[in-house]
Amino acid sequence: MLFKLPAAYLCGVRLKAIDQNRARVVVRHRWINQNPFRSMFWAVQGMAAELACGMLVMQAVRNQNQSISMLLVGTQAKFTKKATGRIEFLCQDGLVAQNGVEQCLHQSQGAAFELNVVGKDQKGDIVSEFSFNWSVKARGAKN
Repeated sequence: MLFKLPAAYLCGVRLKAIDQNRARVVVRHRWINQNPFRSMFWAVQGMAAELACGMLVMQAVRNQNQSISMLLVGTQAKFTKKATGRIEFLCQDGLVAQNGVEQCLHQSQGAAFELNVVGKDQKGDIVSEFSFNWSVKARGAKN
């Protein structure tokens, strides 16, 4: 991660678990990733959330053994509580990612889908919620 996502690495974003259905990313509130209000900067939360769902998309693409491009085309975020301590970001939309990637192989214009990620603190309280819109397209497919 240091070479592919240096900002995320320096801020402490870490992938902790991944399987076909879900990915779990954690980040601890520290001096380097805080905002002036002494909580985790929203962009750090966004990096962690994007990594959680992005890994599921990458895994689904890799499983196809074909050249497929993936692009994040939109995002929405909602922040509900001050993010301090250890925050866990969980995406449980692995099946949605797999279906979207498989669908793009049968459509010349590709496919689009939305993945959701929830960030929770150590008490289990939701601190942020993200929706990421992904676009995938088989390389070599005509528009």
